[in-house]
Amino acid sequence: MTLKNLVRKPFRYEFWNAAFVIIGVNLLVYLLTMLDPTLTRVLALNPLLVTRQGMFWQPFTYQFVHANVSHILFNMLGVFFFGVAVERRIGSKEFLLFYLLSGTLSGVLSLLIYLVGGIDYVFLMGASGAVFSLLLAYATLYPRSVIYLWAIIPIPAPILVLGYAGLEFFNLIAGLNQGVAHSTHLVGLAVAWVYFLVRFGINPLKAWTRG
Repeated sequence: MTLKNLVRKPFRYEFWNAAFVIIGVNLLVYLLTMLDPTLTRVLALNPLLVTRQGMFWQPFTYQFVHANVSHILFNMLGVFFFGVAVERRIGSKEFLLFYLLSGTLSGVLSLLIYLVGGIDYVFLMGASGAVFSLLLAYATLYPRSVIYLWAIIPIPAPILVLGYAGLEFFNLIAGLNQGVAHSTHLVGLAVAWVYFLVRFGINPLKAWTRG
């Protein structure tokens, strides 16, 4: 078996609501960090704690930590609305691989960005990197889908992805909303793009133009 065939070997299709399991894990971790705030320091991603204190698990665990109710609410709504639809199309095993790999690589690449930029005061947390990956996956799998922004404005899913990408890039360059991890959001989109190219042989841009 060639490397290409191995990389693209599909899982047997199964569906067992992995998106709801992810939501449940996030809610459990949020509850635990509320009961013991010191857990946030251990689980969120901080460059100094990773490189100097050996907390190498943080690029994975950061995606399950959230700062407040609104933070976890919006991210879990993203997992619910986009994740369930994506999971139904690609199956639960593929969905879990995609979600966890996207979130983890978003953490690893964000860590590298922080290290190169000399940023060591940040505590990165939240599932938004993985959620942005889900958004791109949803738009690629359902290119004709229309998403209602603020439940009012109808926007084709691919246009919404491109709009978010442009907005995140502008905010990153302009230095706006410093508490928001714009680089992590952009990395999440990029990781999902590469995943679809490598794993499925699908170019999201071509899927959108065909759609």
